[in-house]
Amino acid sequence: MNYETITVEITDGLAVLTLNRPDKMNALNALMRAEIADAMRELPKTARCIVLTGADRAFCTGQDLSDRGSAAEIDLERTLRDEYTPMLKAIYDCPVPTIAAVNGPAAGAGANLALAADVVIATESAYFLQAFARIGLMPDAGGTYFMPRLMGMAKAMGASLFADKISAKQADEWGLIWAAIPDAEFAAHWRARAESLAQGPTLAYGAIKDAVRGSFDATLDAQLTTEAKLQGACGKSRDFKEGVMAFLEKRPAKFEGR
Repeated sequence: MNYETITVEITDGLAVLTLNRPDKMNALNALMRAEIADAMRELPKTARCIVLTGADRAFCTGQDLSDRGSAAEIDLERTLRDEYTPMLKAIYDCPVPTIAAVNGPAAGAGANLALAADVVIATESAYFLQAFARIGLMPDAGGTYFMPRLMGMAKAMGASLFADKISAKQADEWGLIWAAIPDAEFAAHWRARAESLAQGPTLAYGAIKDAVRGSFDATLDAQLTTEAKLQGACGKSRDFKEGVMAFLEKRPAKFEGR
């Protein structure tokens, strides 16, 4: 995979996708959005876990306002529909587990790109910023979908209206992310977590994603039916048989992802 604005490394089933425009603090331009979408569609063919992170000192500072001339000339509706939506859907709908390893500032669409991943792990010096109101806009790139579900209406509304920085520690306490990790431990921590997912039961992980996400729109009866159906499929998998044998034999399981 050869890209201009991102890099991709795959080792033992773990793919690390790095946003690589450090001179722009990894701000999103049209090419980067297209390349992220393409990579997120292709990587599950060979990888069992995907990590998104940023080069240098930022994760992603959102839309590159210098891309394609004056920001005021950009057709935002078309850009969101034709460029952001495919990228975000490719992340959100990815069939294998995804981790956003937020190594620095995540602002605007960059913050919401991170929230599209299954798990967000941030270094303690990072922050999240819904900066849109500062330039006369509202949160987009899925922000109005992800934030209320993750940290509740009150925090989501305040983050959107005030456009204050939310430290990684605050984000952790509010339930916006999975964990805030001390800077010195951050890289080793997210990699260990990602490697464990890359060696885990991929079919079961996919069922977990489907069931948990679908629960918001389901009744209890419907959710119990969904659980039974998905669990039935997991119970027929090689991974389930291997998991049981490994448990009985008191050894680590060797999952194949099927």
